Amino acid sequence: MATIGELTQFLIPRAALERDGDVRPGRTVDEGAFHRVRKGRFVRASIWQRLYPEDRHRLEVAAAAQDLADGEAVFSHESAAVIWGLPLYRHVPDRVHVTAPEGHRGTSSAVVLRHRLELPPEDIAEVHGLRVTSLERTAFDVARTLPTTAALSCLDAAMAIACVREHDMDPDEAESWRKGLRDRAAAAPGGRGIRRARALIEFADGRAQLPGESVSRLFLHRLGFAPPRLQVRLSGPNGGWIWVDLGLDDVGWWGEFDGKGKYVDEAQRSGRSMEQVIYDEKRREDWIRARTSRGVARWRSEDIRSLDAFAARLRAFGIRPPTAVGSRPVILL
Repeated sequence: MATIGELTQFLIPRAALERDGDVRPGRTVDEGAFHRVRKGRFVRASIWQRLYPEDRHRLEVAAAAQDLADGEAVFSHESAAVIWGLPLYRHVPDRVHVTAPEGHRGTSSAVVLRHRLELPPEDIAEVHGLRVTSLERTAFDVARTLPTTAALSCLDAAMAIACVREHDMDPDEAESWRKGLRDRAAAAPGGRGIRRARALIEFADGRAQLPGESVSRLFLHRLGFAPPRLQVRLSGPNGGWIWVDLGLDDVGWWGEFDGKGKYVDEAQRSGRSMEQVIYDEKRREDWIRARTSRGVARWRSEDIRSLDAFAARLRAFGIRPPTAVGSRPVILL
């Protein structure tokens, strides 16, 4: 995940393209070579294509920030989420979101959506030099407005920032965090998305380390499984510790979401080849099975593209919900 500062250096003003001979004055910029981020600001298409969706939106926010430096508008909703480093899980924003008080100059456009609201000082923060809604306010806004999978991914990640140290979540901090969000929901009865936001606030868990783990939790719930334990610590070889993503205790299995990054991202591989990573994962899984007498079910992004796909992946391991869905309390998700 790139920072705003790293991304801003990729922005190229049209004047620079003309100066360097990449486009002639008055002519249309070659869309095959450059992607227009905002009117008058471009990025090389080769760079745009390799950016994650969240980084693309950060770049859009960075471009918008150069036009919104008036001291009143605050980046909010999913635009604030990406500045805080929260994932959007398959949600691609179509506009940059800002919140400004009534009477503030400027209107919504094809590239900027303005929300009219007077934000109290405690709801405004500065992150990477940009004015954004606070982490709690951002979590509350996305809980109300984003698709459920994206909203839960954001809430889990926000809770991790607020309450998780290493692999452990402080229960007192977690309860305080939930209370802050509950209070916001209580102050907006009948508002858009409040009913679902309340459910997400209770369901969120900052120990989910990846959006794929958040969505896996949601789908397990919808299929009728008991809430899994997250980031379960087991004694590892050579006296160390290993952590397993999900403990499916009601069916006696371990669950692991295999993010692509651990295999292809050089930083996550820590100097190891892809082959070595795969071998190490195999040794780790063998240890877990031998140590706990439980199987390890693995799934990838394509296996959580839908609830049916996830259920099919679990069935391939012989894993089925122990009881009917209707026998478990459903949290409106």
